[in-house]
Amino acid sequence: MSETNARHAPRKGGARSGRTRAREFALQALYQHLVGGNAAADIDLFTRDLSGFHKADAVHYDALLHGCIAEAAQLDALIEPHLDRSWIEISPIEHAVMWLGAYELRHCPDVPWRVVLNECIELSKSFGGTDGYKYVNGVLNHLAPQLRPIEVAADQAAKAQP
Repeated sequence: MSETNARHAPRKGGARSGRTRAREFALQALYQHLVGGNAAADIDLFTRDLSGFHKADAVHYDALLHGCIAEAAQLDALIEPHLDRSWIEISPIEHAVMWLGAYELRHCPDVPWRVVLNECIELSKSFGGTDGYKYVNGVLNHLAPQLRPIEVAADQAAKAQP
């Protein structure tokens, strides 16, 4: 099943794609980094031993975990203008999800921007606070045109067609 079609599939058990699972494990790993300040290599070793990791797209997981940590300051700088509160008021889960979204929008052009947003919303719903997904959606919706201007504009133009 393609990732674009996967967004319409149920997200139960085995129906999750390898990339969806990679995002879930990367989110948990980034949470450890944000909350515990753990090093990427230590988090990586721990995460790879978790149940179900073998079903994740390990290459995508590596890119997300190591890319987000390496580019944390740049990702924060991209996201920050779209925030209406300080980072200290944002939960580590929502912070990590926004990192994942910004990283994928910036570095994974093979993943459609709407899939990036949908995956981040679903991660926020599954792991974050009650309405955290709404905040993540709002921030990433404002960030997407900045990082994927041609794709977003083409999508909006297609929607405007009668």
